[in-house]
Amino acid sequence: MKKAILVVSFGTTYEDARKVTIDIIEEKIKRTFIDYDIRRAFTSHVILKVLKNRDNIYIDTPEEALEKLKNEGYDEVIVQPLHVIPGVEFDYVNNVVNKYKECNAFESIVVGRPLICFKGEEAGVPDDYTIMVDVLSKQLPKDDTVILMGHGTNHIANAVYCCFESVLRDRGFNNVHVATVEGYPTLDRVIPNVMAEQTREVTLMPLLLVAGDHVKNDMVGESEHSCKNILEAEGFKVKLYLHGLGENSDVQDIYIQHINDVINETFDNVGKTPKGI
Repeated sequence: MKKAILVVSFGTTYEDARKVTIDIIEEKIKRTFIDYDIRRAFTSHVILKVLKNRDNIYIDTPEEALEKLKNEGYDEVIVQPLHVIPGVEFDYVNNVVNKYKECNAFESIVVGRPLICFKGEEAGVPDDYTIMVDVLSKQLPKDDTVILMGHGTNHIANAVYCCFESVLRDRGFNNVHVATVEGYPTLDRVIPNVMAEQTREVTLMPLLLVAGDHVKNDMVGESEHSCKNILEAEGFKVKLYLHGLGENSDVQDIYIQHINDVINETFDNVGKTPKGI
């Protein structure tokens, strides 16, 4: 059988950020699953267009990558998203995969889950939230107040951010707050909670796979609307942690485990957005 793992990312236009995150994760997947060929796709058509026009770099969309695998006679395909939450991009990936399922293009095609998806409360259901808290606890400053900056979305999966903060509280991380760039909680919503701690120092840390555009501009950019400048205008001393989640080797291993979960079929809902987050 010809087997492939299609690693699907949102993508980034920043080569330096890509090399230490997406590239490294794909290489780790390649070393781990030696019986599979590894392919790449990005879901952001805007990023794909920039890379094509600016750098003459051509990267497949999920549709293009799966069409190539079909035409090359692959039998088994695992699609592993590197997205953080099961939001719009994850729905996009599943919708594309479902089209190939419907026409029986492959003997088997399945989708792994993104980084934070299931909150397991029973045997056999993964607890992605607790796993992520355990992983992040190794990079969180012990005594500092931290604001984790996520992307945010108008998708129902935006609830992941509030749930993740609740799990942080359950685990005793009362000094860690979650804010988003394009969803809820907003930074304005988080600032009063930080002030209530009676601290004037905060560490900004990405809850994003890649320290790309959102980090370099929305989080720490020169604009008065960047998170850093908003916090400084409120009187905070801001420390910066400018590393995407994908640089964390333990986060990389989570994606490896999600692929193993698909291969081992350890639970029934692989490849499906959960009804409750």
